[in-house]
Amino acid sequence: QVQLVESGGGLVQAGGSLRLSCAASGRTFSTYNMGWFRQAPGKEREFVAAISSSGGSTYYADSVTGRFTISRDNAKNTVYLQMNSLKPEDTAVYYCAARSSGTIWTMRLVPTRINYWGKGTLVTVSS
Repeated sequence: QVQLVESGGGLVQAGGSLRLSCAASGRTFSTYNMGWFRQAPGKEREFVAAISSSGGSTYYADSVTGRFTISRDNAKNTVYLQMNSLKPEDTAVYYCAARSSGTIWTMRLVPTRINYWGKGTLVTVSS
């Protein structure tokens, strides 16, 4: 099995940047598609970004396209989310996710089939 631990959250002013990391345990990290989701207070969990197992393909929610970048380093068993030009509406708990099958867009379309979730890291963007 895979355990996911997010880090890098914190308080940042609007327009600032933050980089989240998700460290994965296990020997099979490189075979999983990885993604980031977020959940703002009082709202449903929302897809943010996904990356293929090899890192060759990425997919973003419209709300973050052009501002966020997902990447991974399979040698370090880590996936990253670089967040630039942050807005107050980006405030949320950010969760790392792993799925062993499907395409990267199915992480968004069928989140119930995601195999593993991290416990989240809080990002707060002040105005």
